[in-house]
Formats: sequence, structure tokens, C-alpha cells
Amino acid sequence: MPVPRSAPAPRRPRHGKIAQRIVPYELRPLALRDELVELGDLFRAYQQRTEPDLAYLADLHTRKARAFATWAEITGDGCLRRDARRAEQAADAARLQHQQRTGQTPDGGRAAVARLLTGHVLWEHARTVLAHVADHAPLPGPQARLLTLVLTLRTAHTGSGNLVGQDVTALGLSEPEALVEQLTGCGWLVLPGTVGELLASRPENATPVTVPCLTPRQDAAGPFTFGRKTRPKLSGWAQKVISDKKLRKAKATAGARLLALTLATQCGSDGRIGPHGQGAGAGFAASRSAVAPGELQPLVDQLVAADWLAEAALDDTHLTGRLSERVLPLSCPLA
Repeated sequence: MPVPRSAPAPRRPRHGKIAQRIVPYELRPLALRDELVELGDLFRAYQQRTEPDLAYLADLHTRKARAFATWAEITGDGCLRRDARRAEQAADAARLQHQQRTGQTPDGGRAAVARLLTGHVLWEHARTVLAHVADHAPLPGPQARLLTLVLTLRTAHTGSGNLVGQDVTALGLSEPEALVEQLTGCGWLVLPGTVGELLASRPENATPVTVPCLTPRQDAAGPFTFGRKTRPKLSGWAQKVISDKKLRKAKATAGARLLALTLATQCGSDGRIGPHGQGAGAGFAASRSAVAPGELQPLVDQLVAADWLAEAALDDTHLTGRLSERVLPLSCPLA
């Protein structure tokens, strides 16, 4: 005679938590409760990742928005509705960042612009370097600022790097030897030999240089958070801007090249200058170019003549316009 089977034990709902909220045991339907518990687990697992996956994160936020909207409808909780809307916004933001990092358009196609620096992390590092150099340049003037930037990017990771003469002479400085001597004289730059030897050095006998203020100390990290592999990417990007063929042909000044770097990091994905295309502050643009506000217009004119900047307009408060199509690959869009 067959042994009668006992009825299965009733299913006990899983305990869970999402976005600092306890998922109630009594929440029904059970499928909603399971979805909320699973999402909480998935978000916590995502936080442990060493590398971001923004497309996956956008999908998680989309699922959260749907689940929270259903939860709000069942309970009538206005706070849950607001959390659902915030999740939708977070999904949109993550999806946009993913598109910017991968060069995709919103419809999933490939964007026309393939940028030299890929992704918002590198773009933020570029902005950080420009800001640091603007705040800590040891000498005044655009020529000193431009040389300081090049040296900073060559030595940013450890405080040391290699330089050849052409790295300096290609900047179009009026007196490169005197400028390097001023940097060594104030202690900002350390060379193993003479300035003349540096300017005469070639790739096969590059000169090792040191910038002591960029050397990490035992009790403190250096001023930059990016790693060894990121430094040459940033240096290569800056070199591409500074040595742009049309800027060189137009004999653009050091100030104009600094302005080109600044505007490349202060534009939207369409090249429009400033947040939402509203322009960059005139004072900000002048200070980043190491010139007085009244000296900014000639720099703008040089960038327009070199087909770097289009539709440019400068008044007492703002510089508006857009980067030309040809230089969009060198841009670092604002989020």
C-alpha cells in the first residue's frame, strides 16, 4: 500500500531589503515581493563590482522604477512614487553615460563621433589636470602655463617622466630655454643636466625629469587619482589638441591653445560650449588661458580662424559657441 505523501510546507516569503526599505513579509502579490527582494540583492552585488557596467545598472534602475511604482499603487505611499521617479531618472542617467562611453546614439546606433578619450571617467580626469595646473602653476603667463601642463602630464603618476627637446620646442614658446630655466630655478622642475642638453635630446636619449610637488609622499598620495595607464592617454590627448595642425598653421599663441583645451572639456556632446550649451564664464575662460579678461577676444578670434570654434560670441560675462565638427573627437563632454 503506497505511503501517503504529506502536503508541501507553505512557502515562507524571503526576507529582503532595498534602498534602505524593508520589504514587508505580507506584501502581495508575491511576485512583486520577490522582485523587490531580488533587486535589493542585485544592487548590493553591483556595489561590490570593481568595474562599472552602466547598461546593466540602467536596467536595474528601470526594474526598480517599475517595482516601486507598483508598490506605490498598492499601498498609496507617495514616498514610493517619488522613489520610482528617482529610479527612472537614475536609469536615464546611467544609460546616457553608457552611450557616451561606448559611442552609441540613443537608438542604439553608432555615434558619428569617436572620441580620443573614451568615457566620462577620462573626461573628468582631463578636467582635473587642467584645474590643478591652473591653481598650481609656479609661474605667471600663458607660455609658462602651457609648458607646466605638458610637464605635469608627463610626470603626473610618479612625479618623474621622460622628455625630449621637441616636446618643448614644438610648443611655439618665444624663449623656451629661459622658461625652462625659470622652472628649474624656482625648484618646480629638476633636470639631471643643463637646459641646453634637454632641448637637444632626442627620443633615443630622452631626458629624465622630475617635478617634486607631484611625487607621492609616504604619508600622502599625489594630487591625481588616475593610474599608470591613464596618464599617457591624457598626455596624448593634450598633445593632440596643442599640436593641432590648423592651430600650428595659424601660429596660435599659448593662450589660444590653453583656451582650446579648456573649451574641449567645457562642452556638451554636440560641441556646444558650457552646460546645456549656455556658454562658459568669460572670467573662467580667461583665467584658464592665463590671460586677463580683456585679452580673451583675440584668443577666441584665433580659434575661429583655425576652425576650432564656430558661432563664437563673447560678452562681458559669457563665451558661447560650439566646437567645429573636425575637433569633436578631441572633446570631453560635460555630463
